[in-house]
Amino acid sequence: MIQSLQSLTARQLRLASGLVLMSYLTMHLFTHIVGLFSLDAAERGLQFSILIWQSLPGTVLLYGAFGLHLWLALRTIAMRTHWRLPLIEWLRLWAGFSLPMLLISHVVTTRVATSAYGFEPTYGKVVTSLAAGGAQAWQVALLAPGWVHGCLGLWVSLRHRPTAQWLRPWLFAFMVAVPVLSAAGFLQMGHDLEAAGVVAIERGSDPTRPAAQGAWRSGLLGGYLGLVVGAVIWGRWRRRG
Repeated sequence: MIQSLQSLTARQLRLASGLVLMSYLTMHLFTHIVGLFSLDAAERGLQFSILIWQSLPGTVLLYGAFGLHLWLALRTIAMRTHWRLPLIEWLRLWAGFSLPMLLISHVVTTRVATSAYGFEPTYGKVVTSLAAGGAQAWQVALLAPGWVHGCLGLWVSLRHRPTAQWLRPWLFAFMVAVPVLSAAGFLQMGHDLEAAGVVAIERGSDPTRPAAQGAWRSGLLGGYLGLVVGAVIWGRWRRRG
């Protein structure tokens, strides 16, 4: 009974923290999509997102949800007794555990730059910086894993409902369309800035990436990989004991 209650609580915490992270990612992706139509509208969406997620309550909620979701994922690795999983679970695990590796560089060049170096993020500055560093493709690539992980997680939770089965083709189309349109919007903003001469003016100058950020990036990546490896080792030791 106690074990069942603990398992139920873990599922509830995973879902709740995942919904917070999905809300953040959805807002981020749809702001990119707005860039297909207007850079100014995308800038207003970005500032609204910053107002919410970089406020004290938003920061505590977002990073608390991320920490809880990561801890639950590491706990799952450590406690799993076998890895005979269906394809959808392997895809969900890949998307979930690859996302932090892709996001570390993004977080360092935006949130860390904002907090530690006084950088004020706008799409003009961020897109220009990524274009100057040749990192636009990397930014586009990191959009998909978190979205796929979140969508699959919601599907696993809701797939037994009749409505979910009826909506399945439309949900799949939505899961594919959002990151594709978001990537197109991000690239469109880059084209708009380059057409205006902004990227050409800024090329070779990258104010969001001072040398000290390399240490941040290496430290965060090393810490994350250490947690994953540690969970695997602890799980194996626990099963042998």
